[in-house]
Amino acid sequence: MSPRSKKPRRCGCRFRGKAFKPTGVPLSETEQVILSRDELEALKLCDADDLTQEQAGRRMGVSRGTVQRILSAARKKVARALSRGNAIVFE
Repeated sequence: MSPRSKKPRRCGCRFRGKAFKPTGVPLSETEQVILSRDELEALKLCDADDLTQEQAGRRMGVSRGTVQRILSAARKKVARALSRGNAIVFE
């Protein structure tokens, strides 16, 4: 039995291929943490735009539970990258 196909999501972020990294260190010399478009969009909607997870889910076209899982993963990645001095690369 194959896994269920991924539901299409609406994302308005346009940072694909860009990165945030520590100043003065070349990107090639830093460990990179990949942040997907879904994760960036969930962070933006919930944390920057102050929407609830339910409202963010409606905007992204997914359930509140899915937003919660995406947001949890994104926050963990960002926290690890910031605390370890890693680069955050937007997929």
